[in-house]
Amino acid sequence: MSAEDEKFMLEALKEAKKAYREKEVPVGAVLVHEGRIIARGYNQVEMLSDATAHAEMLCLTAAESALENWRLLKTTLYCTLEPCMMCAGAMLLTRIERLVWGAPDRRHGVDGSWLDLFTEKHPTHQIAITRG
Repeated sequence: MSAEDEKFMLEALKEAKKAYREKEVPVGAVLVHEGRIIARGYNQVEMLSDATAHAEMLCLTAAESALENWRLLKTTLYCTLEPCMMCAGAMLLTRIERLVWGAPDRRHGVDGSWLDLFTEKHPTHQIAITRG
């Protein structure tokens, strides 16, 4: 992980602390475009009574608004936890360029801890991955 990756991962950890303070699963995410953070998110599943309110999903949605485009080209998503299947699907659909994640998730992680979704060649998009 590069120094720049560490800098942005620390920002994702700040988001995870927000989730922790709200008694949520402490996961945070930030999305970077052209060297700056354009969106942030933290888990809000319990607070919103919404099983889809994962840090990554909320961050991707905020980024789509910030860029006024559902295609999040040339972006890097920093997330404190290995993504689940739902979040990985959203990353593929929004066309993020790169994913940097921190801790493995043996219960739901789909980058090798539970399933290995990203090694399967997607017909239209590949995501470069850096594991923490």
